[in-house]
Amino acid sequence: MEQVKSVAFHTLGCKLNFSETSTLSRLLEQDGFVKKDFEETADVYVINTCSVTDNADKECRMLVRRIQRRAPGSMVVITGCYAQLKPQEIANIEGVDLVLGAAEKFNITEHLKNLTKGDSAKICSCDIEDVNTFHASYSVNDRTRTFLKVQDGCDYTCSFCTIPMARGKSRSDSVANVVTQVQQLAANGVKEIVLTGVNLGDFGKGFEGGKKREESFFELAKALDEVEGISRYRISSIEPNLLSDEIIEFVAQSKRFMPHFHIPLQSGSNEILGRMRRRYRRELYAEKVALIKSIMPHCAIGVDVIVGFPSESDEHFKETYDFLHNLDVSYLHVFTYSERANTAALDIKPVVPVPVRQERNKLLRNLSHKKQQYFNEQHLNQTRKVLFESLGKDGMMEGYTDNYIKVTTPFRKEWHNQLIDWELR
Repeated sequence: MEQVKSVAFHTLGCKLNFSETSTLSRLLEQDGFVKKDFEETADVYVINTCSVTDNADKECRMLVRRIQRRAPGSMVVITGCYAQLKPQEIANIEGVDLVLGAAEKFNITEHLKNLTKGDSAKICSCDIEDVNTFHASYSVNDRTRTFLKVQDGCDYTCSFCTIPMARGKSRSDSVANVVTQVQQLAANGVKEIVLTGVNLGDFGKGFEGGKKREESFFELAKALDEVEGISRYRISSIEPNLLSDEIIEFVAQSKRFMPHFHIPLQSGSNEILGRMRRRYRRELYAEKVALIKSIMPHCAIGVDVIVGFPSESDEHFKETYDFLHNLDVSYLHVFTYSERANTAALDIKPVVPVPVRQERNKLLRNLSHKKQQYFNEQHLNQTRKVLFESLGKDGMMEGYTDNYIKVTTPFRKEWHNQLIDWELR
């Protein structure tokens, strides 16, 4: 394998995957690989997959076909959630050489040393019950904001979700380790860190997981707030039942945690929430939003919602729509339900026709657009700090206010990675 020296990556899915891809890239670069853009010809292509929706599975197949056309002699490695859930299915895709499950992805350098093109695809996976270690990951240089993984896996059993089967039980880094990593990132000039995990509010169960929580997300947040050099933290997503009042009150007076929460709802109907096996009712969700807005009226709140879950009637959907319409939130991430193998939701009837799912998605995306517009208008003529991140298209640069309003302006080099006072117009 000595001749293999270039590698290209493609990431499907969540912020967690981006942080892990970035870490895999650093591991291979330390081993002598030269990183290339995915559209270039490389000796090895690594696709880090997601399996939350059907689309991610299809996209993985499409990417492998594209590599086959461009560079048929290159090695193709598939890792990530899809690789853990359906390793044999991936191994059967023509052109795939190596499938790395959840326990093996961070041993990629060793696996590549023992790989020869032309052999049948090699699967390196294990039962998800055996995945019991935490690997710290962060993305830097790939994106201006750094995504820092502090927690992995999930102990919940939501009926629509394959993530516990793909990532294993809930486990996390220690507060001390995270603080050390953040200090290093600050020394490298990072200004904003997005804390990520599969179930971030469940932080504190230690490297191997377990029933007993050794530390808490609240303790982590308090420790990180004291690290000099980092201007901003964002909490990527946190379950409503784990978003304690003390966390909300802490963010309200924090020096560095931004007034921005992303809180999954999934449905505004208690009946559907029960069938989804969610651990709260809509009343709790409304209480959390009310508390946030009472002490931080300017706070941005994002919502995840799933449409077309089995048995979701027109009345159930109307409950969700009306609940969100009346809720003081800023934007929605709308997901169309798609059937996932080995999930309890497959036994729930009746199935919602796909065109109905798509129509409901469109209605909620339109509502999201109105919510975002309204939220932005509330802040017109205010001056807020914007962290300008990157060069966008056509000579423009982009950044976000503390409360996650996007700002675009002509590129100025001296503003890159800087906090600028900006009047919203």
